[in-house]
Amino acid sequence: MEPIMKHTLPLLTALLAPVTPLFAEDAPFRPEPKKFPPLEKAHSYRGELTFVDHTNRRGSIRIQGNGRFRFTGPAPFAMLPYGMVRYHDAPADLRDIPLGTVMHVQAYLPPDPKISSVPVLPVDNRLKKLGNAGIGTAPAENHVLLLEDEPSHCRRHGLVWKLQEITINRHAGFITARRERKAGGGQAHEETLTFDAATRIWRGRERLGAQDLVTEKIWPANGKQSLNDQTVLLGITWKPTPGGVFMRFHISDIWLNDAAMERAVLNQTETHKAFIKSRWMPGWIDAVEYGKFGRAKITATLFGGMDPSLYADFKKGQRAMLASAENTLKHWASGTAGTAQMASKGLLTGVTRAKGSVPMGSSGIQISLETDLVTEGFRPGRIVRIHSGSWPILEVPRDEYLHDARTTHEDRFPSPAIFPKYER
Repeated sequence: MEPIMKHTLPLLTALLAPVTPLFAEDAPFRPEPKKFPPLEKAHSYRGELTFVDHTNRRGSIRIQGNGRFRFTGPAPFAMLPYGMVRYHDAPADLRDIPLGTVMHVQAYLPPDPKISSVPVLPVDNRLKKLGNAGIGTAPAENHVLLLEDEPSHCRRHGLVWKLQEITINRHAGFITARRERKAGGGQAHEETLTFDAATRIWRGRERLGAQDLVTEKIWPANGKQSLNDQTVLLGITWKPTPGGVFMRFHISDIWLNDAAMERAVLNQTETHKAFIKSRWMPGWIDAVEYGKFGRAKITATLFGGMDPSLYADFKKGQRAMLASAENTLKHWASGTAGTAQMASKGLLTGVTRAKGSVPMGSSGIQISLETDLVTEGFRPGRIVRIHSGSWPILEVPRDEYLHDARTTHEDRFPSPAIFPKYER
């Protein structure tokens, strides 16, 4: 079984000997304003996505601890403004992820607890044992830099699943598999997972089911069979499982070959490209040079995680629009005026790409826009949405924008009262 969290042994040691200080790398990390946090400072965990409030970029995850999974209460999380979602190894929005999907999380303490859209917990909360759920199931690190499903996680780390054995009866049963490095070497993590007749099996452009592999005599109709370390990628969910076990995940999808996986990548990429073109590219303001009569030159960094073709749509000399946004990436509006009506228009005077490595969350692409309309939202460090002149003008639904300047972070919909209360 894969370790649940990156630092399980040091955490258990700290619990047994609380007078011993945590090592520096174990200390909870709070991102600084106007800086992309280092990935190595993130707290890692995985669990089942149980709730999504996509308009406010938050939700809840039933986190895998060292206790009984079904006793674990969902823990709330919020995406950082520059936080990235990956589904089927492609850019995604929270609305794209089916509930029940097992997600891998890289997260930090809230950058500013006063405006957190989810409950702020004691910084040592991941060390606490929460009844039968065990340790680490409600960490204070609930502001997410990266949220990714199993195939995204595997492809980012160069991992694959190797199927060892199947036990099947009436198109349902168990598969024992190892997750290991594609190139070989390193530690392999063996798990037994369930599957059933609803498990989707992808082969090239075909969508199959267990019954199809039985018909083709690839899988037996009943009993056990070796699968000879067949290399695949898996989509993983959770559902109640037979046998009284405390923790066993379920296979939602099996990608039998690269062509099948690339098909899934393409479909999700196109879905997300259309989404960003309608909601605009997010970023933050780096600097503002004020001119006369409301004119200004605004420099902004585009956030990362998008398809390269979207960044390519920002070209020097073309027209673009810049609109104020909130930390949840919601647009600011005024009454019935839409985003395009409230946006500042101008020309892109520069598009530059950073050299060398770029921190996760940033695209490394910086744009400069000259405009004759500067609004209060255009301050260094503030979040904006940027429209390429080549994209269509579309109005977002009411729940995806803030009504006017009188709206505060206390006017979120729905409010944090929907989340459970935690003892301090």
